[in-house]
Amino acid sequence: MRDAFEAEVWRVLERVADPELDEPITEMGFVEAVGIEGGEVAVTFRLPTYWCSPNFAFLMAEGIVRELASLPWVTQGRVRLEDHMYADEVNAAVNGGRGFDETFAALCDGADLAELRETFEVKAFQRRQEAVLLRLRALGYSDAAIVTMTLRQLEAINMGDGEAVAWRSRYRELLVRRGLARWPGDLAFRAARGETLTADGLGAHLAEARRVRLNMEFNGALCRGLKSTRYKEVAAVDGEPTLVDFIQGRVPARAEAR
Repeated sequence: MRDAFEAEVWRVLERVADPELDEPITEMGFVEAVGIEGGEVAVTFRLPTYWCSPNFAFLMAEGIVRELASLPWVTQGRVRLEDHMYADEVNAAVNGGRGFDETFAALCDGADLAELRETFEVKAFQRRQEAVLLRLRALGYSDAAIVTMTLRQLEAINMGDGEAVAWRSRYRELLVRRGLARWPGDLAFRAARGETLTADGLGAHLAEARRVRLNMEFNGALCRGLKSTRYKEVAAVDGEPTLVDFIQGRVPARAEAR
């Protein structure tokens, strides 16, 4: 039974994304451990660097606690951010139900995270939508057909592979959450803030989405590289110790003597 509960926790944690990258923290390797004691669940996570932006860390920590609370059998969900310059502040605030503006008033001048959440959600929307639009073009749909396509029509299309189906599902989830489509007959594609797309303007719309995606992919690769280096998740180079080995004190004495 415990294994089933832990699997359920990992499943809901997949819904928590790095806000800048729109990639699940589970896939990014940020989640270190899940502990379960009765109805109490504790999740430990680490970020790629000691100085990762505290607002990013706060958003992820909040997301973890929110998703734990969605499980009916969880009586208390707690998060533990480790190896971060503001770990104590983030942990105390999120586990205590305090907001970012209260915790980091000196850093944010009283502003909350609403504007930042919206900025990242728009970028996530653009990235997900681009993946679906490019797939539809590859399947032979014209730009005119795409911009007039309804949600019902989009759902009926055979996307051809599992990855494309996943992108469609993720896009639809955000489309509905933003209130841009509610009914099967609503348009399947609008700009992130509701503007109507046109066939003539779809190319420029995709070009902007591509710019956003490339930036997110670059940042994602950088984060993975930094985390791998920081936590020694890299292979040795030609069997020899690396600089990381010396920094982390993992070099055998005989290696240091050579």
